Amino acid sequence: MQYFSKKKFVLPEGYFVNSSKIPIAKEVNKLLANCGCETYPIKPLTDAIRKSNFFFTIQNELKTKLYGFVRVTSDKGLNANLWNLSAAPGNNQQIYYSILLQVTLEKINKEMPGCSISVQAPPSAFKSLEESGFILDPNGIRVMGYNL
Repeated sequence: MQYFSKKKFVLPEGYFVNSSKIPIAKEVNKLLANCGCETYPIKPLTDAIRKSNFFFTIQNELKTKLYGFVRVTSDKGLNANLWNLSAAPGNNQQIYYSILLQVTLEKINKEMPGCSISVQAPPSAFKSLEESGFILDPNGIRVMGYNL
C-alpha cells in the first residue's frame, strides 16, 4: 500500500531535514535518552546508521544538536523497518515526528513501493504515527527486538 500524505507539515524556521551527513552517535544517543528510549554503544550505533538504507535527521541551522532522527532498513521487497524514531521533547515534538514520518514514508513509497512497514518508536510518537495512518495494536504494542 502506498502512502499519500493528507497534510504537509512544515518545520519551524531555522530547522532543516538532513539525509546526507551521518549524525554523531553520541548526539543520537542523547536524543534517544531524552525520549526515554534505549541508548547504544557508540561503535555499533554508528555502524547501524551507516548500514541503514537511509536515515533522516532534523537539525537547527545554528546548532549541531539533533531534534529528530529515524533510520530505515529494508530488504527492498517486502519489508521496511523504521528504527530509533525519536524527536526532542518540547512544543515542537509532534511536528518533528510528523515531518520525519512524512519524508520517510514518501521515500519508502518512491523507492520501496509495496513494502510493509514496521516501526520502533517511543510512546511519545504514537499520536503522530496514528495521524500518519499507522494502526496501533489494540492489545498493546508488540515488541520486536534487534541487537546492534
